[in-house]
Amino acid sequence: MIQLIGSLSEIGAGTRGSSLGLQAMQLASLSTNPQFFKDQHIEMVREDNAIMHRENPALHGKYIVAIADMYDRISSHVKQVMSAGDTPFLISGDHSNAGGSIAGIHQAFPNKTLGVVWIDAHTDLHSPYTSPSGNVHGMPLATAIADDNLASATNQPSEAVVAAWERMKGPSQRLQTKHLAFVGVRSTEVPEDNLLKKYSIPNHTVASLRQEGVAAIVNHIKIQMQHCDHVYVSFDVDSMDPSVSYGTGTPVEGGLRLEEASDLLQMLASWDKVSCMEFTEINPLLDLKGNAMGEAAFALLDQTVETLADRSHV
Repeated sequence: MIQLIGSLSEIGAGTRGSSLGLQAMQLASLSTNPQFFKDQHIEMVREDNAIMHRENPALHGKYIVAIADMYDRISSHVKQVMSAGDTPFLISGDHSNAGGSIAGIHQAFPNKTLGVVWIDAHTDLHSPYTSPSGNVHGMPLATAIADDNLASATNQPSEAVVAAWERMKGPSQRLQTKHLAFVGVRSTEVPEDNLLKKYSIPNHTVASLRQEGVAAIVNHIKIQMQHCDHVYVSFDVDSMDPSVSYGTGTPVEGGLRLEEASDLLQMLASWDKVSCMEFTEINPLLDLKGNAMGEAAFALLDQTVETLADRSHV
């Protein structure tokens, strides 16, 4: 069974509004598939905004204590759903939530091998030691691979930030870099480039996807992750080109077309190793075209959930 999980925390991002992403998709569904959210029960991860408002937004890890608490809540939900044999599908506010999802998969299956497909304009491999902004939505994968990237450090985070950061990384590495693949990344900083080079992490660019075809890219990923037991697919809508919509916090030119994103997600969702998925960073407050991003994201969500459901019935 597919279990939708709403995790609407947006405090890892530099702008507000991505907590409304689920509502934007619910609104979009009314004109195309009004039954979708009636048929799908959504478990909501509680967010304690009071903690965020009390917390001093530290320079190198803004609201990181509250985000570490969200990690714990999200991981608990994901672990519970996966331990019951179901497939979690997260709709999250900002991408910092994904670190909690990865933690939950690892907690449910600590002795299994995890692969991660990160569909995004950014690598999100920063740490408090390297982040130029301090926004934690640029750090979730660094918690998963447990690499502070001290060789590229430019910051000296406070003791409180470091303590929360260590809590987010957890007691053991959750993801081996050889089991990580990027799709669509086109905006990085030098510290992230250094990690990509250090670990030889593949980035399937939009240009390579168009040259080789979506099926070929998915096949590359399957070969890379052939020894993984579980694969997590995280889809940040900023992987798509701003021509689809500017309704996301960090749009970058040169992204995926809607049809390319659809083909990619459907092929991944039909893969039996994929056991957890996520859509994130839909921000209707930044949308210059009404609810265009909500409409695009819902169309993709509807198709992807259907593909997962069909797979489970085979």
